[in-house]
Formats: sequence, C-alpha cells, structure tokens
Amino acid sequence: MRLLVVEDDPMLGDGLCVGLREAGFVVDWVRDGKSADAALSAGEFAAVVLDLGLPGLDGREVLTRRRNAGDRTPVLVLTARDQVRDKVDALDLGADDYLVKPFDLDELGARLRALLRRAGGQASAMITADGVALDPAARTVSLQGVPVLLTGKEFDVLELLMRQQGRVVTRRQLDEQLYSWDSDVESNALEVHIHHLRKKLGSTLIRTVRGVGYTIGSDA
Repeated sequence: MRLLVVEDDPMLGDGLCVGLREAGFVVDWVRDGKSADAALSAGEFAAVVLDLGLPGLDGREVLTRRRNAGDRTPVLVLTARDQVRDKVDALDLGADDYLVKPFDLDELGARLRALLRRAGGQASAMITADGVALDPAARTVSLQGVPVLLTGKEFDVLELLMRQQGRVVTRRQLDEQLYSWDSDVESNALEVHIHHLRKKLGSTLIRTVRGVGYTIGSDA
C-alpha cells in the first residue's frame, strides 16, 4: 500500500521512509505543505502521514484543503504538538488519527493498518477470500490453511486486490499503489506478478476484466 510521508525534518523523514518500507509499505516523501497538496491532488495514496509544522503551507492547511476538495484519503497526523487542543483541532479538521513524537515505528505501522482496515470497511485484521487468508501485519498468506510463500510485490498485488473484493481494480490503480515515484518498473511487471499468483493460489482466484483490470470475488 502506497503512503505519502509529509515531514520536513531530513533525519526523521529518512528514518520514517526506511521503517515503513521495511514494514511493507510503498513510500513517497515530501518536505513541505505545498508539495504535499500537489502530490495529493495528482495521485492516489492509501494513506498520509502528515506533520503539522511544515514550511510553506502548514499541515493544518494541507488537511483543510484536501477535505474541502473531497479527498477522503486517511490521514494520520504525526507531530510534536502534544496538547489536547491540538489533537482535537486536527481531528475536527478531518484527521483520522493522531500520534505524538517521539513514537514507536511498530505502533505507527499498526495504526496505519487500522486506518486502512477502516477505510476498506473491514472488521478483522485478517483478509480472506476463496480459501486464501492474508495477514497484512505479518505479511503472510495461506491457502486452505497451508502457508504460501510470496515475493514482496506478489504480496502487495494480492493485498490490494483482496482489500477491494467485489470491485474491479484498474491497472492504473494497481500501478499507483505498488510503485513510488522513483521506481524503475518494467511494462509487463504487473502481468508477471498476476501470473505467479495464479500459479501459487489457483487460476480462478484473480479474474481479468479485459480492457479494465483485475478483480477478486466479482462477477463483473
């Protein structure tokens, strides 16, 4: 799942990106509010990690602009501002969660996964479909209870499709969530991942909707 990290501190931003990538997220990083607003206007992200004290455009203003534009991307505010009034204001402006620095990376990852569950209307941490069970936190997959070994990108593709069960996910949507700005991607990479997933999990789990994209659990 692709995240946008908005943090002006170079050391903290770099550490966030490394830690979140190790947790399995695809991460893009910007260092000021105007760049954050532009990035969110131009592309799709599964969630945003947003600092409040930003140069150019304050994080509160970024949040206000995005919500006024109808952007429903989950936002976790990550800031040193620890007063109750700051938390209340950010949540009332449209933030979905609030975490105070210093923080634990494991907790941040868990909060982000919880945001993604809520955004997808999922009650359980485990995602299941047609005998396949996927654990986003442990990044494990099983088929009829038997563990299945996937590559990192195969897992990411499967997670994206399973979170959108019953809906067709376009190639553009998949590409936007699977790769960051600086990724070097071959044109047939997605098809290769889908092919490998079908070999490992069965040919009927992922359906191709010709000219549109892929789906799990849809008769479209």
